[in-house]
Amino acid sequence: RLRRVPPCAKSLASVVPLAAAAMVLRFGRRQLGFGLGLSIALQADAFYLPGVAPTEYHEGSRVDLKVNKLTSVKTQLPYRYYVLPYCQPEAIHVSAENLGEILLGDSIENSLYDVRMNHNASCAMMCERKLSQADKEQFRNMIEHEYQVNWLVDNLPAAMRYYRRGDDSFSYTNGFPVGIKRDGRYYVNNHIRIGLQYHIDPTEFDGFRVVGFEVYPQSLVQTKRAGATGGEEASCDDADDLSPRFDVMEHDSIIYSYDVTWTQSTVRWGSRWDVYLRMHEGQIHWFSLVNSLMIVLFLSGMVAMILLRTLHRDIAKYNDMSADDSTEETGWKLVHGDVFRKPRHSKALAVAVGSGVQLLVCSAVTLLFSAAGFLSPVHRGSILQGMLLLFTFAGILAGYISARFYKMWKGEDWKKTTLLTAFLYPGTVFCIFFVLNLFIWGTKSSGAVPFTTMFALLVLWFGISVPLVFLGAFFGYKKAPISLPVRTNQIPRQIPEQPWYISGVFSSLIGGVLPFGAVFTELFFIMSSIWQHQFYYLFGFLMLVIVILVVTCAEISITLTYFQLTNEDYNWFWRSFFASSSSAIYVFCYSILYYYTRMQIGHYVGALLYFGYMFVISYTFALLTGAIGFSATFFFIRAIYGSIKID
Repeated sequence: RLRRVPPCAKSLASVVPLAAAAMVLRFGRRQLGFGLGLSIALQADAFYLPGVAPTEYHEGSRVDLKVNKLTSVKTQLPYRYYVLPYCQPEAIHVSAENLGEILLGDSIENSLYDVRMNHNASCAMMCERKLSQADKEQFRNMIEHEYQVNWLVDNLPAAMRYYRRGDDSFSYTNGFPVGIKRDGRYYVNNHIRIGLQYHIDPTEFDGFRVVGFEVYPQSLVQTKRAGATGGEEASCDDADDLSPRFDVMEHDSIIYSYDVTWTQSTVRWGSRWDVYLRMHEGQIHWFSLVNSLMIVLFLSGMVAMILLRTLHRDIAKYNDMSADDSTEETGWKLVHGDVFRKPRHSKALAVAVGSGVQLLVCSAVTLLFSAAGFLSPVHRGSILQGMLLLFTFAGILAGYISARFYKMWKGEDWKKTTLLTAFLYPGTVFCIFFVLNLFIWGTKSSGAVPFTTMFALLVLWFGISVPLVFLGAFFGYKKAPISLPVRTNQIPRQIPEQPWYISGVFSSLIGGVLPFGAVFTELFFIMSSIWQHQFYYLFGFLMLVIVILVVTCAEISITLTYFQLTNEDYNWFWRSFFASSSSAIYVFCYSILYYYTRMQIGHYVGALLYFGYMFVISYTFALLTGAIGFSATFFFIRAIYGSIKID
């Protein structure tokens, strides 16, 4: 449905500004969304993100073109740029990387491209490289797996413009292909047309600012000839013919060349992403939002009916009862002596709720800072690094919450509970990450995390997170237990036989449908940004979806728990947790559907990475949503039993 149009065909004067680097875990899409509270996400206007300052270039000054990793949707294994026989500088300098960039597999290095501010170049020859049989096989393998080349100029990623058939609308894809396979032949893109835009405003600043970066690759069979000023230059005789020509398997050498075209733009530096980040799926996002709101309205109506009609009537009836002993208690009041009875495996429940609250706070703060621009996507890896640090410091909340609930249930093994809170979720994720990293090491991919970074993660975990969990647990156990409105009987009440549709498994599975339904459309775009290397910047939409998710989880858990109590079943603690957390099952099932319908992974390591990380995401989603449902239900139960008179 998309046709590729070179800059010359649509005039480089129409080059639009490009987006900054992809978001955490390769998050990306287009358009920077803003939305706080219940405000609707709007496209960002011109502004400078905190900590990001523009760079001014003078006429003829060098503009560094840096190369990044080679990426593929089919393998999910990134590689360094210079694993292919490209033109290399004498000394390769790797840019300093933060923790997030290392975890994402970024490898930003210098290049031989000589780009000068506002100086155009035509068929500039870089070098000629001899091709061994191993080099040819390397190119063939990369083209077969559809690897993309990623460049950076002034922190803007190189991107190709695609026009949609039938109109002049266009979108961008990150990077450009190493080559193209056609009729069983492998053509290498050895000539790159580089389109750059600059903005000038003598009243505000001196010099030029880069505001756009486009590329269009070509596959040419070139020859060398004597240059006008001495030396050699490439011919580029067939540059106007856009069909691929350089079949790598039929040549023993390759010549690399490039064009540079500068055009002036009225786009300001602070707005240089706006057009590039334009969302063509805006209507789908609005549909997602309306769909989620309808689910919330449906649940809110159900909860309102329970609270304003049934529950209000019950409380009034219970409180207005005469002292006549012959009056029989019915409904949820009947189980008041057992409703706060210690659940089975209370230790595991306290740990799960504490970890879920930790994840919820970490996610909410990260999303808020991302929408406000403090965790800027311009700084590659900053969002992932910010999430890791926030999760580390939120450990104090995990320890505090787990300790408060465990003490309420009169648990005595507080040391083991605190240790499980500090190690169960992080340890599970780290073990999966470590095993997957071993497979990545075996492929010699740049995505393999070095041992020094592993050590840094362990320092964050053992040196900061674990002590903070114990500190939070200390404060939690030091406080008085959570006050409960009713006393628990010594002898448990017998639970009557329950209808099949009230059973724990069935009601929990039904409960998980609605939270998943509230997020599944947005989940598609998030998964596309992670696994399809697309751009995602709709933080405003995402914030609204997260708010809707929180409300949905709270309401579905409250509703199902109320129906359970009216049937005189007081074992609601785990049920309220699973009523929301079961949505993670649907998330993982959706990831399986997405794998077979959208992904084309042909490498077993790529498949392991996909299902391994989707399991981690589903596990995280289960703890987060379960903690929301449990906490909301706990406060609801405590409120309704505190509002009735108990003899």
